[in-house]
Amino acid sequence: MAHRWRDGIARAPWVPDVAVCVLAAAGNVYRIGTATTGSDERGADGRAFSLGIAMAVCLLGRRRWPAAVLAVVSGLWLVYHLLDYPGGAPAVAVWAALYSVACAERRWAGFAVAGLLIAADLAGRVKHSGAEVFGSVLDGSTVVFVAMLLLGDAVRSRRARRAEYEGRIAALAERREHETAQRVAEERIRIARELHDVSAHTITVIGVQSSVAAEFLDDDPPRAREALGEVRRATAEALGELRATVRVLREEGDPDGTAPAPGLADLERLAHGYGTTGPRITVRTEGDARPVPRLTGLTAYRIVQEALANAVRHGDPETVEVVVRYGDGGLDLEVRDDGRGAPDGGRPGRAGPGGT
Repeated sequence: MAHRWRDGIARAPWVPDVAVCVLAAAGNVYRIGTATTGSDERGADGRAFSLGIAMAVCLLGRRRWPAAVLAVVSGLWLVYHLLDYPGGAPAVAVWAALYSVACAERRWAGFAVAGLLIAADLAGRVKHSGAEVFGSVLDGSTVVFVAMLLLGDAVRSRRARRAEYEGRIAALAERREHETAQRVAEERIRIARELHDVSAHTITVIGVQSSVAAEFLDDDPPRAREALGEVRRATAEALGELRATVRVLREEGDPDGTAPAPGLADLERLAHGYGTTGPRITVRTEGDARPVPRLTGLTAYRIVQEALANAVRHGDPETVEVVVRYGDGGLDLEVRDDGRGAPDGGRPGRAGPGGT
């Protein structure tokens, strides 16, 4: 309900100003009509009511020109008292103008006008000794004027704190949205890399074996049949790897029930995946083999997998040698082949999303 009310006010900001104007006019008219007339004061007449209503009408511009509105209202207030009408009666419009000055963003000019008004009110009260500070006309006294300024200042401070709070909330929401978008982008890159690592090698094997089968289909059917068997095996392996990858993505953080990540021990199986009709791939180990961290083993496996796929895809080699070298300072990998290399010595191709 409160949100709908604020939205309605935001769409029609003139409604509060009109309401304040009407209430101030009604209050001034009522106070002028019911004011007690002293022996030296004039009774309420049409001019007095007109001044009270004019003061209220000026409040329509209190948001845009608070200092000017207070100056005009103060001038009409002074004229009202110079005509010897009952003192303090049309004070409702003055209260609203003082409150609006204290709430304004730029309020020093309004404070100057308010100071002149309060000084004039004090001078008038001193001149008319019958008006005591805590007498029956307290509502039109200096105390009430100062109280309206303090009230407006308190409301202004509260609005500033709320605006600051809402600004912080908006900044926090924007930062969270940015972080979420960044995490989504990083996750998309991770998924792309994972799918590439899983599928590039197997698809390369399928491409090589399909070419072999097509070449020997008429001249050497047994060899073509063997190549097609390798294609079928590689296809089944690719489907299994893709299912495992999807399962990991669906059950992220729950390693139970997923296949273990490949490592250095799986390089022989990786080499045999190209079959007997592809290039002859050998894996050789140098140095004292020792266990390595799981992440290191997985990274090494992916690097060799990508290197073999690029060598077969772009170099058309007959033999490929993979050397795993254990040294004192770490682990070295070397993949060399006797293929033709990239045309014109250029780069054979990009090593998947983000590179190897």
